[in-house]
Amino acid sequence: MTQTFTEAELQTEMLEMGKRSRKASALLAKAGPEARTKALKAMAARIRENSDAIQNANMLDMEAGRAKELTPALLDRLELSPARIENIAQGLEAVADIQDPVGDVMASWERPNGLQISRVRGPIGVIGIIYESRPNVTADAGALCVRAANAAILRGGSESANSSRAIAKALKQGLNDAGLPEDAIQIVPTTDRAAVGHMLKGLDGNLDIVVPRGGKSLVARVQQEARVPVLSHLEGLNHTYIHEKADPEKAVSVATNAKMRRTGICGATETLLIDASIANELLPKLVASLTEAGCELRGDDAARAISDMTIATEDDWRTEYHNPILSIKIVKSIEEAIAHIETYGSGHTEAIITEDTASAERFLNDVDASIVMHNASTQFADGGEFGMGAEIGIATGRLHARGPVGAEQLTIFKYQVRGTGQTRPT
Repeated sequence: MTQTFTEAELQTEMLEMGKRSRKASALLAKAGPEARTKALKAMAARIRENSDAIQNANMLDMEAGRAKELTPALLDRLELSPARIENIAQGLEAVADIQDPVGDVMASWERPNGLQISRVRGPIGVIGIIYESRPNVTADAGALCVRAANAAILRGGSESANSSRAIAKALKQGLNDAGLPEDAIQIVPTTDRAAVGHMLKGLDGNLDIVVPRGGKSLVARVQQEARVPVLSHLEGLNHTYIHEKADPEKAVSVATNAKMRRTGICGATETLLIDASIANELLPKLVASLTEAGCELRGDDAARAISDMTIATEDDWRTEYHNPILSIKIVKSIEEAIAHIETYGSGHTEAIITEDTASAERFLNDVDASIVMHNASTQFADGGEFGMGAEIGIATGRLHARGPVGAEQLTIFKYQVRGTGQTRPT
């Protein structure tokens, strides 16, 4: 059960959470990589041990979600089947297996005066993660913060409150099993939106950075109100461009997967761009594959002249559907495709399907997005698929980190300077 606080009580509780997190972050950083690895493996074991309790908690959230008439996409994000709980445990083990980034020497050099200078990775400190209906973020965020020796303050959405608490309980048990402070992972004990406001104020200097993971309204609020740095992404308004030299079978397979594997994730393709020179032959095959998979299609006049579909409006080019709906546009060149992406893309993930290496390299180099792909489904826009073990989100900004935010992206650096008694001349 979530707790109820008066305004004064909530302020006190949040500030105390910040203090506990700051203390835990220092202990976590000093513990060393072996201790953090042990904790992550113990956390995975505790997730498996508590699988029934986690699923029972999730059933409560699913029942409440259906009563609130959440969309199918949101319910899909919320649901934790036994297989998904096992995937959470495996994700924790994957994070345990990646190299601990803390202490990595990013660069080193010697100055003419003999000073040895190194740029070395270290933890950020205390990270606040604010997310909505996906309870697995509780495990992903907690694990990545631990891997990078950061303490985490987690604030999940009200829809996933029971599931997130059950997962967090297992994570804390794992920390305790490894002899690390349970306060390294704390979950806000209330769904009161005022708690978010306290986090955005920085918890009296004890919160170093905020990571929002959710819809446009959540991200907008965090960006507008935060008094601490924000690491965030906007919507995943992603495109797949089928070039004139695409392999037809590959194009159909990749495009269908990019849209329909899971329509509710941020890596799903929302607009398909097809070169006009191959559209007459290829579009009917694409339409057959996508409609068979249950996708509603909306096209421009050129696409509708080839295959039957609803007309696409200006709003469609700007919409992240989170549903089995796909916009289709016929383009005359790679230049037009890139121009469309520049106009409507959100800087998340863009893909080209082609067998022409020069065109692929041009697309990879010229398209401005955090992830740019060649001959691969945009659904691979995921830190786990990138070998990072897991991710907190896909950052689309231009400072600190871009693309999947894994453990390495949750570090900062400092300079270590070693001398032999050098003094600076006056």
